[in-house]
Amino acid sequence: FLHKRGARASLLTTGLIHVVYLDEITDTSSSIGLGIIKLVVSPEDEAIQQAKTLINLVEKADAANSRNLLELVERMLVYKFSSYSRQELETMLGLTEWQKTRFYQEVKEETKLETIPRLLNEGLTVEQIARILELDIEVVKQAIKQQSSK
Repeated sequence: FLHKRGARASLLTTGLIHVVYLDEITDTSSSIGLGIIKLVVSPEDEAIQQAKTLINLVEKADAANSRNLLELVERMLVYKFSSYSRQELETMLGLTEWQKTRFYQEVKEETKLETIPRLLNEGLTVEQIARILELDIEVVKQAIKQQSSK
């Protein structure tokens, strides 16, 4: 929408647009959005404390958004601290509800699905695989079908 030269400068001078430098933000304690952005750009040692503060803030948010926001923060943490194990992250950040998140459940499901071909190669039946992995038989059949089409 900026057609003319100088239009950007005039928006800045009118106060309609404000430039924010993430490394100059000192207090993100009241804004979940700013807290998430700051978490992404923070050094690892600072990010740990910021994550704890952010998780507390998210848990106090209204129930409808709290779960989605918590999952977003947890995804950010997984990417930020990708060299850490799940147990290390749980301990470091006090994530006691980790296993209830949709992200965790999706990863768990994907891991189970990736195991199916190996179990088949070991001679297990579809029914045995479903029972061992605690999956519906149809889910196992569908995974086998998808693997064989690759």
